[in-house]
Amino acid sequence: MPDAPSKPSLRLSQFLPYRLSVLSNTVSRNIADLYDREFGISIWQWRVMAVLGENSGITATEIGQVTAMDKVAVSRAVSGLLDSGHIARRASKEDARRAILTLTAKGKEVYDQIVPIALGAERDLVESLSPDEQAQLAALMEKLARAAEPDRPLW
Repeated sequence: MPDAPSKPSLRLSQFLPYRLSVLSNTVSRNIADLYDREFGISIWQWRVMAVLGENSGITATEIGQVTAMDKVAVSRAVSGLLDSGHIARRASKEDARRAILTLTAKGKEVYDQIVPIALGAERDLVESLSPDEQAQLAALMEKLARAAEPDRPLW
């Protein structure tokens, strides 16, 4: 009697989506620990602030699209940042149903302090790669991003 075909097995240590997720979470958590300790800002709140620092005057929905965060995470982060005075919300002039979010002066001050910390953490991580490896990683990330989301750029 012939052997039954073997079932494919999943080895997480070799499964790219798992490996990317763990690496991303580890890198993000290491950086987040720094600004949580210094500024009381969660990783999700920082992501919202980082997007608003680059794209002021957008909605929570747009933040979710840019960051690939789910609606609940964005909503909680926005709520916390509104409560702490780091961001402000106003109705859109074009459509009063749309809530536009911006950094407040307090939020901009914290943003300006966190950016060098985040960039330093990125530099420390990237310095573990040679210039050629950095270029290869950037090209491979672009290729994977296009494969994962062919209809729109991820960043």
